Amino acid sequence: MKPEGKKFLNIIILGFSFMFLFTAFQTCGNIEQTVIKSFNSTEFHGSGYTSMSIIYGVLSAFSLVAPVVVTVIGPQLSMFFSGLMYSCYIAMFIYPYTWSFYAASVLVGLGAAVLWTAQGNVLTINSTDNTIGRNSGIFWAIFQLSVFFGNLYIYCAWHGHVHITDKDRQTVFISLTVISLVGCFLLFLIRKPDPEPAPSEASQALLQSEQTDSMDSTTSSPRTALCSQAVDAFVKACKIFVTKEMLLLSFSIAYTGLELTFYSGVYGTCIGAMTEFGHDAKSLIGISGICIGVGEILGGGVFGMLNKSSRFGRNPVVLLGFITHYVAFYLIFINIASDAPIAPEAGTDLQAYIQPSVKLALFCSFLLGLGDSCFNTQLLSIVGFMFRNNSAPAFAVFRFIQSIMAAVAFFYSNYLLLHWQLLILVVAGFFGSITFFMAETLAQSMRRESDYNTI
Repeated sequence: MKPEGKKFLNIIILGFSFMFLFTAFQTCGNIEQTVIKSFNSTEFHGSGYTSMSIIYGVLSAFSLVAPVVVTVIGPQLSMFFSGLMYSCYIAMFIYPYTWSFYAASVLVGLGAAVLWTAQGNVLTINSTDNTIGRNSGIFWAIFQLSVFFGNLYIYCAWHGHVHITDKDRQTVFISLTVISLVGCFLLFLIRKPDPEPAPSEASQALLQSEQTDSMDSTTSSPRTALCSQAVDAFVKACKIFVTKEMLLLSFSIAYTGLELTFYSGVYGTCIGAMTEFGHDAKSLIGISGICIGVGEILGGGVFGMLNKSSRFGRNPVVLLGFITHYVAFYLIFINIASDAPIAPEAGTDLQAYIQPSVKLALFCSFLLGLGDSCFNTQLLSIVGFMFRNNSAPAFAVFRFIQSIMAAVAFFYSNYLLLHWQLLILVVAGFFGSITFFMAETLAQSMRRESDYNTI
């Protein structure tokens, strides 16, 4: 197989591995607050929002150290062992205890930091400047099939259920655990890409430097060499964090953390709490997730290809995501009751500003997924392009910023009414879009300089 074909196949395998893993985990995150409210055991006192806050809090704290793990054991094993931590978290719901629930949350936070850092590294080393946009879109589209299949399963399993029994819960989470393990073992099919030739002077200088480093490392002990690599990875992550490019992108990344919390956890809970949607409101959580998945898949596939061919760069796609989300936030504001995020299991009888509409609520789910894919495909692309030579530390910083904001959002979701949560998203989305446009201007300038130097 040609080198380009092997790289493309690696991207496909990476996408399907993450699809299986997150079919389980994203479905778990979407339903866990609803499941927890229905527990028959009075000994369990956990909160799904608090668990997600812990996950993203630990993820953010460990993100800048994650490149060390990826450097020492490699991206493939890093993703495999991290995936097993996700499986442990899902399996915990089969026989849940408060202590194991929060302990597993910490484990997933640790695993997620390493998993997404390694994913960014694999995506980058299997792409070129010309294919990074295409590969980001293809990975995102395959990955987001997870939202579709997982929530379709939930809809079929819980259709017509007013209350979630212990047997219902155990059946679902045993299935999700098995699915997540399939994703973990698929990662072993990824093969190391063939090294590319380095004809340019800059590449030759880099190769010479790497050879020198290699010769230096052979004169020291393996333990010293590993420690040196680990420290170097951490220092690079810290330096990238304060660059002009990353500081501009940090506003956009922070927004994706906030809206990730909203569409993956809060909005499904809101729909399930609306008694105006009838006795089948619980199964609508699954349909909402499917609609989000359709938007994600459509956006990932179309905008990944558009990124490759558009002469206007990434800005039109991000602008579309900005507009799409604002329309969704307004429609949710007038359709969903303000106390829905914090309503008890019995739900809420309150109304917003119009007669609650199931069709409108599901349309908003589609818009949330479409807008999210607009932002994430372009952020993956621009980070991979701007920090190509330091992809692992750069994606570690990416997840550090995103997870901090997700942790904050899951924390305030326990207390804030819906309209306040939407206001935060509106303000963050505005500043995130503006700063992305500025960062894209820098990226286009870098591309022109690179093209000029190759003449």
